[in-house]
Amino acid sequence: MRSVQEVPGETEGEARRRMERWSLITMILAVSLTVRWTVSLNPYSGAGKPPMFGDYEAQRHWQEITINLPVHQWYFNTSSNNLKYWGLDYPPLTAYHSLICAYVAKSINPEWISLHTSRGFESLGHKLFMRVTVFVADLVVYIPAILCYIHHCEGPERKKVSSLLCVLLYPGLILIDHGHFQYNSISLGLAVWGLLGLLFDRVLFGSVAFCLALNYKQMELYHALPFFCYLLGNSLKRDLKGEGMIRLIKIALTVLISFACCWLPFLTSLQQSLQVLQRLFPVDRGLFEVNCSLSFFLFSFQVHEKSILLAALPVLLLLHEIPFMATWFLLVSTFSMFPLLLKDGLLLPYTVTSLAFLLITTTLLSAFDKVSLEDLQLQPFSQGVRRYIPQFTIPPQFAKLTFLLSIIAMATLSMISATLSPPPQLPDLFPVLVSLFSCIHFLIFLMYFNILHLSEPLYKKHQRKVK
Repeated sequence: MRSVQEVPGETEGEARRRMERWSLITMILAVSLTVRWTVSLNPYSGAGKPPMFGDYEAQRHWQEITINLPVHQWYFNTSSNNLKYWGLDYPPLTAYHSLICAYVAKSINPEWISLHTSRGFESLGHKLFMRVTVFVADLVVYIPAILCYIHHCEGPERKKVSSLLCVLLYPGLILIDHGHFQYNSISLGLAVWGLLGLLFDRVLFGSVAFCLALNYKQMELYHALPFFCYLLGNSLKRDLKGEGMIRLIKIALTVLISFACCWLPFLTSLQQSLQVLQRLFPVDRGLFEVNCSLSFFLFSFQVHEKSILLAALPVLLLLHEIPFMATWFLLVSTFSMFPLLLKDGLLLPYTVTSLAFLLITTTLLSAFDKVSLEDLQLQPFSQGVRRYIPQFTIPPQFAKLTFLLSIIAMATLSMISATLSPPPQLPDLFPVLVSLFSCIHFLIFLMYFNILHLSEPLYKKHQRKVK
């Protein structure tokens, strides 16, 4: 291997700085992986809670189904596959991932995934195996994507290294994947790879990566509109009568081929395809999420409260640009899942990771100090408002005070929820208060990010990509 001093054209000082940078990155990766593994030592969703257990059992059960049943039965209700017991309702790529994990599990202990008899299986060895699968998914897909994104962002090296640590220690994703138990890092990581493809004008790579994300979790549809609009606009700018049309056709073919490869085993018959679609989008339930997802999401009182991670991902990627508001949003997003985390017995890791995240963002990124209009990127907006209200201003002290009151309120609600019992006539009082508190914040953040987007100069939107 070539040593750092042997890079052509590099001075000794540059080589030393590069060595120091990669040493810091190695330390950051070690810290972030240690935090993940420490959180994984805690309880998981549904531990010791029959008959349905929780998401941990759902993932284990999908391994049981995919390895023991033929592909054409994975999404159908049969005597061997009771869909009411954690029936597979994620896209094919999730099923294939479950199958790969199942083959590894079978080589270690076939009892973990034996048909029917393995339901609710719990042991220390199996917990270790399941935790390792999440750890590996994070290490292989999500962390490299974040590392690549931060590495190519604009700004001084120290700021980029600090941002990397903060992003990788975001408590929401760590607590859900390594605590509660899910594989969100795969779909989110693939989405980041898709974004990198677009930023580097590798639109075909980006299209494939996002198709894979969408075929791992259908909730990635939340990110589909910006991807679609960007790709379409990028082609339109190149003249649809020439290069633009060729580019658009290539993208369309890439998307179709990617989906066809993922869905190939389920395209053997119309019935198979329709059944998978029905499992992914169960419209037969009545009023589906296509009609009420926004209302449920804003109140955070829903089956998929974890979908806030989809909104948290782009905010994570903006953490180095608007550290104050991004930190605030990410803390609230973690807090919005508190009732779920408390139910899973994750109070201690929730408290420690949230406090650690607050500490490192305020220390390394000076998040609490960057509250001026320029830091919040609200100068264009304030100038526009002053045309009608000359006295309009947002004092930095007001932003800091509001942030502190919000943090105190979250800490208080967390402590009350964890230590007190609600009134008998209001058994869901604390989760509702958490939901209402989160909803108010999310509405404010929604307005803030839209103001930023709409008031941003057009030239800046084209320039603020990557180097």
